[in-house]
Amino acid sequence: MRLYLQQRPSGGEAPKYVQLTLEQDLFGGWFLVRESGTTGAKATVRREQFLAREQALAAFEAARDAQVRRGFQIMFAQGVEAPR
Repeated sequence: MRLYLQQRPSGGEAPKYVQLTLEQDLFGGWFLVRESGTTGAKATVRREQFLAREQALAAFEAARDAQVRRGFQIMFAQGVEAPR
């Protein structure tokens, strides 16, 4: 599952973005990957590991909700299930 969120730029700045990805590893665990930065600049990537899909999905949704509250808009969503 993947979400790409972007914040409207203010002035002449490049837009800021956040990409959230939920991935299953080879051992049945789950990773929440958060990539953030400014378009055209170096990005920051953070990974969190979860044992259960439900925990990972809850963290994914919490991260999404936090970014939406900060003014980011969902630009692209991809995945088997649409996030709630």
